[in-house]
Amino acid sequence: MPEVTAVFWAVKILATTLGETGGDAVSMSLNLGYLVGTLIFAVVFAGAVTAQVRARRFHPALYWATLIATTTVGTTLADFADRTLGIGYAGGSALLLFLLLSALFLWHRALGSVAMDSVQSPRAETFYWVALLFSQTLGTALGDWTADTAGLGYRGGALLFGSLLVLIWLAYRWTTLSRTALFWAAFILTRPLGAVVGDWLDKPFASGGLALNRFTASAVLAAAIAALVFCSRQRRPNEPINSARIR
Repeated sequence: MPEVTAVFWAVKILATTLGETGGDAVSMSLNLGYLVGTLIFAVVFAGAVTAQVRARRFHPALYWATLIATTTVGTTLADFADRTLGIGYAGGSALLLFLLLSALFLWHRALGSVAMDSVQSPRAETFYWVALLFSQTLGTALGDWTADTAGLGYRGGALLFGSLLVLIWLAYRWTTLSRTALFWAAFILTRPLGAVVGDWLDKPFASGGLALNRFTASAVLAAAIAALVFCSRQRRPNEPINSARIR
């Protein structure tokens, strides 16, 4: 697991935005549909998680590739549930919130902590990635619900979730609230932020978007993530600064 720094959050937001544009590129631009898109990304996600859990040390590129895989499968899975199955944004958000809270509860019940720095074993990491998958899928449904059903639009949704993240940061700086609770709140909220920003980038002008090519937007986002990951000296928690390096 990487150390949670400003770079971590910057890459996380870019990754969630990439998940939206990348997921839409496969399911919509290639006309494969949400189910086929979900199956494709689920295979990628399973392979990435397996490699990540088996890794004996922290590999920044592998970690972020796995996280991006959760965002892409989360995008198509949420769209499949909300639109194809007809659950709707509200129903999908409620169901996914229940699944996420259940995953966190079972993780805490089994291992005693859901803190980021407690992910030190394959079992803990499995719980971690399951929780991440549910949080990413929830974020997609929540972002779509806010932008479409609630009528805030993509920019309004981005302003809402961005403001909530600022409030969490202020709570982190000026209160004694649980750091673990604040981390997961921020982690969950970055996903709908990325969802509405991604939709704003690639949706048609008539829908309030910029109508950018999904593949081009995804490539630019991927390049930005790669630049941040490989140009920053990311390290695992508690690793001495002078020993941190890209492995």
